Amino acid sequence: MNPAIMVGSLLAADAPSGTAHGLQPLDFAVIGGYALLMLGIGWFYSRRTETREAYLLGDRRMNPLMVGLSLFATLTSTLSYLAYPGEMVKNGPMLFAQLAAYPFIMIVVCLWLIPAIMKQKNVTSGYELLEQRLGLIGRLQGAGMFILLRIVWMASILYATTDKVIVPLFNIDRSWNPGIAIVLGTLTIIYTSLGGIRAVVITDALQSIIMFIGAIITVCVVTYAVGGVDNWFPHQWYSHWAEPIFWFRTDVRATFMGALLNMFVWMTCTAGSDQMAIQRYLSTRDITAARRSFTVHMATELFMSFLLAAVGLAVLGYFTAFPEIFGQGVSPIDSADELFPRFVVVGLPAGLTGLVIAAILSAAMSSLSSGMNSTSAVIVSDFIDRFRHENLSDRAQVSVSRFVSILMGIIAIFLSMIVGHLTDNLVELCIKVVNLLTSPIFVLFFLALFVPWVKPRGGIAATIVSTT
Repeated sequence: MNPAIMVGSLLAADAPSGTAHGLQPLDFAVIGGYALLMLGIGWFYSRRTETREAYLLGDRRMNPLMVGLSLFATLTSTLSYLAYPGEMVKNGPMLFAQLAAYPFIMIVVCLWLIPAIMKQKNVTSGYELLEQRLGLIGRLQGAGMFILLRIVWMASILYATTDKVIVPLFNIDRSWNPGIAIVLGTLTIIYTSLGGIRAVVITDALQSIIMFIGAIITVCVVTYAVGGVDNWFPHQWYSHWAEPIFWFRTDVRATFMGALLNMFVWMTCTAGSDQMAIQRYLSTRDITAARRSFTVHMATELFMSFLLAAVGLAVLGYFTAFPEIFGQGVSPIDSADELFPRFVVVGLPAGLTGLVIAAILSAAMSSLSSGMNSTSAVIVSDFIDRFRHENLSDRAQVSVSRFVSILMGIIAIFLSMIVGHLTDNLVELCIKVVNLLTSPIFVLFFLALFVPWVKPRGGIAATIVSTT
């Protein structure tokens, strides 16, 4: 049977009503069940984590499929999960140009970067690799920039999730933002600090599946509501979409080559120097397993890109077919980032609304949990252990790692409360926050791994040049 018909049969009426049904008890039950599942996983793995290596690296025996899904969920934050449909609505298929970079990314990461990283033994933090060529100052530079980058990133995710998603969906006043951030952040802190990397990877994998289900449900329900795919899929280029341009241009927002190069640089730098990625390679058995995990990540990214683009077109078609639902005098195109969360409230039946909200929360919590765990690994390995002279017991090492993970979560919650002045398009916000230090960190890794004659002063100079 057609999935759209199966989902559509759950609708109470053939046409959507003009008002939001609001969240029903069944929706809250679904969201509550999701939260309890995450906490249960954290508790389960807390009882099986006795050493720091188990807490931070899963004893280097993690399943490549789970690790690949975890890396996908980590990099697919609420920012990107909501921004991608809005970007498709506002600016059209030019965003697919970035997918053309994937083969080149696979070649660079799988053939050169992963082998160079994995050949190092007994490494917990990727920034330990920097000290061999760039000295202690190079290691601390890379670790410090990563910590700063990911703390700001986590704060931005919390802000976007509370202010752009939860507040509108639950129809509550924005004065509740701090309280919501505290609840969401605390929930993530609990299961992340309890279970370590194993809990993070497993919850990330489940959250990936929930994100896919949420997007698929949205497309299916819209298809049923408007009477078929033909009624929401565009048959011609929308007038508000800019004409595609292949080569580089400085006077337009995006070109094919510009989007391709941007994705290649960002993904290569992230995959080759970000502790969240490196920690996942190190949690697998060997180079082959690490390559498999990255391949799973890229394949999942590819599928989700097309699916979220379809979500954008579907919700645009929905609000075009039923303009009275979105609001009189309001253009769906001008409010592109709001279409997906708005549809969750007005277009889905009870139960499915809760499931899609759980998918949106999954995008946030997977990123937050990975950020907390990875920054904890860096602080413990590159700062605490590097300068501590006495040996600690396994239990004490795990306790220190848990404490640092909790501390990083608390800092992210606090900073999220002061991010409200960032009001740009969510895609542009994501670029500003995530890309600020991504390339400078990768420069240090490139020098340390592939330039044998580099000296510590060269690393300092490279950092200064790449950040100015």
